[in-house]
Amino acid sequence: MNTSKPAQYAPFPELGALLQLIKPITWFPPMWAYLCGVVASGASPFSNWPLILLGIVLAGPIVCGMSQAANDWCDRHVDKINEPNRPIPSGRVPGRWGLWIALMMSLLSLLVGWQLGPWGFGATVFAVLAAWAYSAEPIRLKRSGWWGPGLVGFSYESLPWFTGAAVMSDDAPSAPIILVAILYGLGAHGIMTLNDFKALEGDRVMQVRSLPVALGPELAARIACVIMLLPQIIILGLLVHWQTNLFAIGLLVVIILQIFAMVVLLKDPAGKAPWYNGTGVLLYVLGMMLVAISLQDIPVFWP
Repeated sequence: MNTSKPAQYAPFPELGALLQLIKPITWFPPMWAYLCGVVASGASPFSNWPLILLGIVLAGPIVCGMSQAANDWCDRHVDKINEPNRPIPSGRVPGRWGLWIALMMSLLSLLVGWQLGPWGFGATVFAVLAAWAYSAEPIRLKRSGWWGPGLVGFSYESLPWFTGAAVMSDDAPSAPIILVAILYGLGAHGIMTLNDFKALEGDRVMQVRSLPVALGPELAARIACVIMLLPQIIILGLLVHWQTNLFAIGLLVVIILQIFAMVVLLKDPAGKAPWYNGTGVLLYVLGMMLVAISLQDIPVFWP
């Protein structure tokens, strides 16, 4: 006779569930953006590789992982509807373990961020506050289809890009780096909107006003595409203005390929959103690195 207790009554989390809680698949965007900032600063990757590696680990597994744990804890009621097999609603991370893990990782983020100097620590403080503001009551910016994705886009792309450049130069980044980082963060709003499609049913029940809920999948997908494209087109114009023509041509090719992918997406937004997140988003981040390389030759004082 099997007398083992069900998972929901287990006193400790399962190790596999803990890894699922911090969602390694979500770590790539901020890690990549941090690396883009490092590259844009013009620093040699071998000049201070321990600092570069520490920043990448902080941006991905630690800060992004913390934000995912905080989000899962605050979303545990929504996940009962959307994804009942997630670690918290399934009981594989029982009791308040999800909350304690998010809080401990918040503290770890600040401790590691302190090692990156004043610029790195300041950015880490902002990132931790933003993660909780996105998910937790009473602020819970996630309830807004405009503010929520905007904050996540900024935190995933603009902030780590800025931080990578600032940490490597030990100073505020140049105006072109800041401008491009902000524009790519704005474009990421569209990526986050497409990510909201997977939670459509639960968001409706829990009255989370994501754009797919508020506007419907078709209109939300069109808006997401426009938001993703416009900042890249502006950056393309900047590359032409800065006379980095080869990089401008490369970015133009990346944009055109994204448009083809968007045509496929718009034929079935709800069904094709996961596909686009694996194809169009890949093109988006490839364009980011291309632009980061081009920024090495842009004067600090622009124009």
